Amino acid sequence: MDTPKKQYESTIIINASLDDPQIDSVIARVQEVITKNGGTIEALNKWGRKRLAYSINKKTTGFYVNIEFEAPANLLTILERSFQLDEMILRDLTIVLDRKAIKARKAALQSAPPPEAAPPPTREPLFTEQADQPQ
Repeated sequence: MDTPKKQYESTIIINASLDDPQIDSVIARVQEVITKNGGTIEALNKWGRKRLAYSINKKTTGFYVNIEFEAPANLLTILERSFQLDEMILRDLTIVLDRKAIKARKAALQSAPPPEAAPPPTREPLFTEQADQPQ
């Protein structure tokens, strides 16, 4: 019998002094832990490098990543353990999403009108060609 799955949201702060490929490999490892243990990733949001409110391990900037996923409850202990063992992850926070909040988010996405395409910018020429005028 399958265990019931819940919606989770996990935000992690990765050491920002790493190169982009190294950051992507840390994110890929986290995604692999989630998918190998029965979870499905619904959204991955890379918020990018941001200044920390206070220094963590003498670091002042971090690369923020937010992952929304659906998983059984036993996955959380495995995921938290992998966060603790990874030296590149400075901080993490995982929360269970409220069902009412999930419904409200889906309703807002469905009722929102599609974004309109912006008209192309019009430019005036820098120089206008004028006939030679006597001076």
